[in-house]
Amino acid sequence: MAHDHPGGHDHHHHEHEHEHDHSEIGEMDLRVRALESVLTEKGYIDPAALDVLIDTYQTKVGPRNGARVVAKSWVDEAFRDWLLRDATAAIASLGYSGRQGEHMVAVANTDAQHNMVVCTLCSCYPWSVLGLPPTWYKSAPYRSRAVKDPRGVLQEFGVTLPESTAIRVWDSTAEVRYLVIPQRPAGTEHLTEAQLADLVTRDSMIGTGLARAPGSRA
Repeated sequence: MAHDHPGGHDHHHHEHEHEHDHSEIGEMDLRVRALESVLTEKGYIDPAALDVLIDTYQTKVGPRNGARVVAKSWVDEAFRDWLLRDATAAIASLGYSGRQGEHMVAVANTDAQHNMVVCTLCSCYPWSVLGLPPTWYKSAPYRSRAVKDPRGVLQEFGVTLPESTAIRVWDSTAEVRYLVIPQRPAGTEHLTEAQLADLVTRDSMIGTGLARAPGSRA
């Protein structure tokens, strides 16, 4: 299927790409790890404390922020309308804003359309609502295959959608980051907003997963 470039944000808008040539990404990662090792050896940082910090940002702070945004959109129609109209402002109203002031756009899944997010030229990612990007999000296979065969990629993530559901792929840029609003699971009418947030996974906000059914294991 054709690859959508909503809002006119095509590939040449990835100005940051000039700073992160793919041939240098691996080398940069090695440099960071080497520096981390040196600092640890010299006693400047406690690796255990660093692990806790990373784990907190990766598994608790980031995705939890996005989950609260999604849950609120499920129970508050006015907030949902605001989120779809001006996600940057709606998300900021809950106290979450981008590290670099990037513009946020929310796209909602429906029976007719499922949304997936990718960054084809680098790994632009909404850290403020999703935390640290998963390794696979930054990988070349995901970045290319999500565009060429999104339905196949979804199936590899365990998500099989009806043929009648169109799949739209949104390409993040340095200027625009996307947040997918997954569909609210059935049988959740009795749950509180906080309980609903527990059903929202990081992958469901990228579009490579669905919100969890109530009663399922995290």
